[in-house]
Amino acid sequence: MRTRDEPQHVHVARDNRIAKFWLDPVRIQRSGGLRRSEIHRVQRIIEENHRFLVEAWDDYFND
Repeated sequence: MRTRDEPQHVHVARDNRIAKFWLDPVRIQRSGGLRRSEIHRVQRIIEENHRFLVEAWDDYFND
């Protein structure tokens, strides 16, 4: 069984950089070296797909 030790979040990778965003509320937890413009773009994408991401998180951890 999978356990969740942290709140719902997603990791976003580009090259060797990995950012982390909390999902509730959507906010950056760690930039991982992404540029500010990239962070804003990713945050907007996460907000637009928030319901899907939360459902995927719940499906993954409720197996």
